[in-house]
Amino acid sequence: MGDKTKIVILDGYTINPGDNPWSSVQEFGDCTIYDRTPAELRLERAGDAEIILLSKVKLDETTLKSLPKLRYISMLATGYNNVDIEAAGRLGIPVSNIPAYSTESVVQTTFALLLELAMHVGLHDSAVKDGEWVRCPDHSFWKTPLIELDGLTIGIVGYGTIGRAVGRVARAFGMKVIAYAPRIPQLLENDDVRFLPLNDLFASADVISLNCPQTSENSGFVNTSLLSMMKPTAYLLNLARGGLVNEADLARALYTGKIAGAGLDVVAHEPMSADNPLLTAPNCVFTPHIAWASLAARQRLMGVVTANLAAFTAGKPINVVNGRFLASVR
Repeated sequence: MGDKTKIVILDGYTINPGDNPWSSVQEFGDCTIYDRTPAELRLERAGDAEIILLSKVKLDETTLKSLPKLRYISMLATGYNNVDIEAAGRLGIPVSNIPAYSTESVVQTTFALLLELAMHVGLHDSAVKDGEWVRCPDHSFWKTPLIELDGLTIGIVGYGTIGRAVGRVARAFGMKVIAYAPRIPQLLENDDVRFLPLNDLFASADVISLNCPQTSENSGFVNTSLLSMMKPTAYLLNLARGGLVNEADLARALYTGKIAGAGLDVVAHEPMSADNPLLTAPNCVFTPHIAWASLAARQRLMGVVTANLAAFTAGKPINVVNGRFLASVR
């Protein structure tokens, strides 16, 4: 392929806003980089591409069929639901993702959200800066009940790489770990976890952490039915995909006190819309989909993208997520 390979990066800004150069990717061909690509410009920008790198731009079957030169797609993320991988497979186009690059950053953000819900650091920081500690007759004050994690039970939905890491850190806080997975994985020696059916998990846990991929089968599965099974003192954390949660149902559960709070890094439609019911829901703490975005994680991502390109160039693509569809047309 050499220098003649046409590589198009359709939405590169969040990967490299200026601190994470594309130089290793540019070694594989003629590389055109767009910070963002609106839907109406997809075909114009990608029409001559042999390789496409993308994160959130959608490539459906119709679009893929309109890209006759396309031979390979590498996601700039772990998730790949923005590409019709089955259609790509039928067209002979392997699609690779970036597995496990953000695990530690996601876990760190998980507990940042949980600790904010438990200790309300932001609330107390604001109170101190507003002079409440200066005016306080006592050496200490708190504006809301403070929750100790030690001894609480965390229920992890999805016990893959990130779910396991969440469990590891939860144990360091003294939490008990239970989990749900469609297929119980082979456990590691240091995994102290009990697997439960989903309903039992939601009923038993003090904290629910969603760490599973979104599929057509589980979209919106966290709904009124499941939320009503949770303890009124329990928290929901979602650092996976926003579409796993029925947002209207969650907002209602927060407004009515069915659960104690929620910590969210993702919502169903991003960027968040002004009419999202969770935006004004009580005891709901947000980060704007940043759990993956530490510099260290983005540098690891760049390294895996580079490895993906090298492997495809060598005729042995790695991290392929649509292999079964490719195999069916060979």
